[in-house]
Amino acid sequence: MQKLNLQSAGLLKPCFAPGRPSHKSIHHQRQSCLRVSASASVTEKDAAVQNGVEFQIKDVFPPTEPKPVSPEVQAIIDEQGLDYETSGLKYLTNEARMRALDKKANKVEKLKNKKGGEAMWSEVHELGQLIREGKTTWQDLALDDIDLRLKWSGLFHRRKKTPGFFMMRLKVPNGELNSEQLRFLGESVGKYGEKGCLDITTRANIQLRGIPLEDAGPVFAGLQSVGLSSVQTGMDNVRNMTGSPIAGIDPHEFIDSRPLCKAIDNMITNHGKGNPELVNLPRKINIGISSTRDDFAHTHINDVGLYAAKDPETGKVGFNVELGGYFSIKRNARSIPGDTWLDVEEVAPYCKAILEVFRDYGQRVADRQKTRLMWLVEDMGAQKFRETVSSYIGYELKPGKHVTYDDEWKRRDVLGVHPQRQEGLYWVGACVPVGRMTSADMDDLAHVADTYGDGTLRLTVEQDVIFPNVPEANLEAMQKEPLFQRFQINPGNLSRGLVSCTGAQFCGVAIIETKNRAMAIVEKLEQQLDIPEAVRIHWTGCPNSCGQAQVGDIGLMGGPAKLDGKAVEGVRLFRGGIIGENPTLATEFEKGVPCEERILLPKLRELLIQHHGAKLKPGVDLESEQMATATA
Repeated sequence: MQKLNLQSAGLLKPCFAPGRPSHKSIHHQRQSCLRVSASASVTEKDAAVQNGVEFQIKDVFPPTEPKPVSPEVQAIIDEQGLDYETSGLKYLTNEARMRALDKKANKVEKLKNKKGGEAMWSEVHELGQLIREGKTTWQDLALDDIDLRLKWSGLFHRRKKTPGFFMMRLKVPNGELNSEQLRFLGESVGKYGEKGCLDITTRANIQLRGIPLEDAGPVFAGLQSVGLSSVQTGMDNVRNMTGSPIAGIDPHEFIDSRPLCKAIDNMITNHGKGNPELVNLPRKINIGISSTRDDFAHTHINDVGLYAAKDPETGKVGFNVELGGYFSIKRNARSIPGDTWLDVEEVAPYCKAILEVFRDYGQRVADRQKTRLMWLVEDMGAQKFRETVSSYIGYELKPGKHVTYDDEWKRRDVLGVHPQRQEGLYWVGACVPVGRMTSADMDDLAHVADTYGDGTLRLTVEQDVIFPNVPEANLEAMQKEPLFQRFQINPGNLSRGLVSCTGAQFCGVAIIETKNRAMAIVEKLEQQLDIPEAVRIHWTGCPNSCGQAQVGDIGLMGGPAKLDGKAVEGVRLFRGGIIGENPTLATEFEKGVPCEERILLPKLRELLIQHHGAKLKPGVDLESEQMATATA
């Protein structure tokens, strides 16, 4: 195979792409331009390059001393019999401590008051050792530790589905992995049989499944040895940093999002070791960086979205800020303008300040559905919120820029074979059906990355993979690899847009089984229909919408249904989600549709025919199908 030379391939040149025209109906709030080698995993030493000028990306911040405890707070701590040193109260302001200690605070706040989740960073090793030595069992351990606090270490106990076994969620900033990491992840679950598998998530992240607590400590340590981490990935923490899956190799990008994602992640997690200052937020928070007009990170559904654009006055690339996007059981909100413009160097400090503001001012009321960032932004107003963040960052932030484009930009499909901005190199995108992988798959992915590319791989929020930096001479042999019989490079127009949450197979919250059902139905639809365009179908097992039903062309959300007078698994149907520029959330148009194939399959088929130009393939006999399902 042809070996890759970074300099001759142009991978060490500035990443900034010349500006593009502007789209007149867009009014975004977003941020700046940066640079790193397109092939290697980024580190804290990476720098940004904009128009040939290099900027250092700050990701090391001095530790903050805890605020002294006020007499009022101390009185309540004493009254409730809490241990301040082990509680989660240490890095809160006294005002935030009072909200957390309030009798009307929600039960998670009370749990954190008793013992902070960061304690599990060391206890995960101690508890595992006790189990290995036969001195205890997972059943004997404190329920709150097992089912809740371990989430601060990335360990999620699925008591209803897989008692005694854990899902481990990682941090994979910008979805970038190397072959060593891929092999380690495969080895970590390979010995657990059917329970041991891996999922790509809708945040371009990895979740490991089937890990018993006695093995969690070695996996936890092993992750750090290969440059990964699972700290601060659950509960009231920041979720995985998302960016562009083709960052650094995209001919049309404003900026390489990888160094920024890495810098923000390093700030949040103290370079993967854990950062106690930011572990007690009022609720989880998502941050996404869009470095192209495609908005691959879906910033419109992130609590904090940083959207790259060129300053209309100076031509300098920066980011408008969008705030408050999220999905939940009670509310689904698209982000709103944050009226803030950031330069490259401001990105990580701004994110730190916004997290501190959320930590210190966010609500901790009984209804946790009202504690996401959007509620704080709406309460303060965008201008007051910017002023408050400015007071934390130490200077007045600039207001947002009004950016317009004269042309329309259709979001690109990254699957298939595409030329990079580096001459002679290509990226190859492959579809991983609903993001589910095995240990053997990880070995095969690592083999392909090493043999034909540069040893790295990218994950997408659509739960697929991309191999960057493949020399043209390697393309033909690469596409013959057996891996691509499972993970197709040119899948069908439904398969390429299929996204699914975990579903009831492993998730105790899910109302329905999703992944296997989604694949089976799409397979039949592609057998029956000629579909002229890619159609994004998103499945989610419950209203928490981890599968993001509201962004799909067609969305299916688990819900109650009845068939022949009996309760059955059902879905709520959504249609019309738009991603990229001018995004729109899908609208729910029908409830209570049974998941039984004889009902759901014809309904989806009709949607595809009516709204997406699909036609029945010659020879498809629907009458026979209907008769067969009617008698089933």
